[in-house]
Amino acid sequence: MKIKIAIIFGGDSVEHEVSIISALQAMENIDEEKYEIVPIYITKDRHWYTGRILRDMETYKYFDSMKKYMKEICLCRKENQVIAQKVKGIFRKEITDIDVAFPIVHGKGIEDGSLAGYLETLGLPVVGPSVLGAAVGQDKVMLKQVLKANNIKTPDYFWFYDYEYMINKDEIVKKVKKLGFPVIIKPANLGSTIGITVAHNEEELIKSIDVALEYETKIIAEKMVSNLLELNCAVLGNYEYQETSLIAQMKTESEVLTFEDKYLRGGKGKKAGSKTNSMSNSEFDIPAHISKEMENQIYEISKQTFKALNLKGVCRIDFLVDQKTKEIYVNEPNTIPGSLGFYLFKPKGKSYTELLNELISLSIKDYKNNQSKTTSFTSNILDNFNSAKGLKKGIK
Repeated sequence: MKIKIAIIFGGDSVEHEVSIISALQAMENIDEEKYEIVPIYITKDRHWYTGRILRDMETYKYFDSMKKYMKEICLCRKENQVIAQKVKGIFRKEITDIDVAFPIVHGKGIEDGSLAGYLETLGLPVVGPSVLGAAVGQDKVMLKQVLKANNIKTPDYFWFYDYEYMINKDEIVKKVKKLGFPVIIKPANLGSTIGITVAHNEEELIKSIDVALEYETKIIAEKMVSNLLELNCAVLGNYEYQETSLIAQMKTESEVLTFEDKYLRGGKGKKAGSKTNSMSNSEFDIPAHISKEMENQIYEISKQTFKALNLKGVCRIDFLVDQKTKEIYVNEPNTIPGSLGFYLFKPKGKSYTELLNELISLSIKDYKNNQSKTTSFTSNILDNFNSAKGLKKGIK
C-alpha cells in the first residue's frame, strides 16, 4: 500500500507564488510507485483545496473558474487517522486519509512554524523543520542572537520596532549609522530578499527603512560585508545526522541578490517548474571557486548552524564572505528553501527523487522516535481540583 503524502503549499504570504512553483516541482519528482500524492493548496485568503488539477500550473492562472474541479477541505483527526474532509454540504464527506504532511511553503505566517505546529497537533509526521527551528530561522533578529550564542559569526546589526522608530526616529537613525555605511535594511521576518535595500548615506537609510516598514513591524539593520562573496550550502538531516551539498557561488550585478535577480530575470539553463533545474533565475557556479580550506570551513559551519537552530529536513544556508580578510559570516538559513535546494545536491549525484525520498523517510523516523518518548502521563490532579477554590489544601 502506498503512503499518502499531503503536499501543502500556498498560504497568506508574499512568497505565495514561489511556494506554488516549489510544490509543483516536488510533485513532478516524487516517486509515485511509493507515494500517493494529495495536493493541498492554501489560497491567500486561507481556504484549503485539494484535487489533481492543482498539479497543473495553468490552474493558478484561472483559479476562480477552476474551483469547480477541486474540493474545499479541512483536516481533522478521526479515530487514529488524519482525514481531509469537505467543508461544504450537509454531509462532511471524507475525501482521503493522510499519512504524512509535506509543507512546501515560504514566508511569514506559514514557513515560520505556524503550519508545522498545526500539523503536528493533528498527530502527523511532518517533513521539514520543527516549530522551534522554523520560528528561529524566520526571525532574523532571533536568528542572530542564537548564532552569536553558539559562536557562529554573523554581521554586526541593530534592530528596532516600527513604533520605536515613529517615537524616536533620530535616535534610531543615529544607532544604525554607528554600524557604518553601507548598511542593509531588512524586514525581520520575510524571505526571497523582499523589502531589502542597501543604504549608503542617511537619506538612503531613511528611504530604506520606509520600504521595510511597508512589510514588517520589526526591522533589522546590518553592516554590509566588504569585498563580498556570496556562497550557499544546503544541509539535509536531523539532530543526529547532517549531509552537506556542494557549495554554490552566487553571481549578481546587484549589491544584494534581489527578488528580481532570483525569480524574474532570465537565467541561463533554468526554467521555473522544470524537473531538472532550480526555479531561481539567479546565476551561480557549482562548485564554488574557493580554497579547500574555506570549503571545509563552510561545511563545518553549515552543520553547526543546522544543529544550533534545531533544524531538520533540508535547509539552505546563505553565507557572506569578506574575500580580503577571509572572514565567513552566516547570513541566514532558508528552512524550506525554494526548489528544496535540490540543485545543490544534484551535482553530488543525488537526484531530486532521491532527495525527496530521504526527506520523507527522515520525517517518519523522527515521528516514530518522538512517539517512543513520554509525552503525557496519568495523574489524579483533576480529582483534587475544586473549580471554586482551586486545588485542595495540601496539593501543590
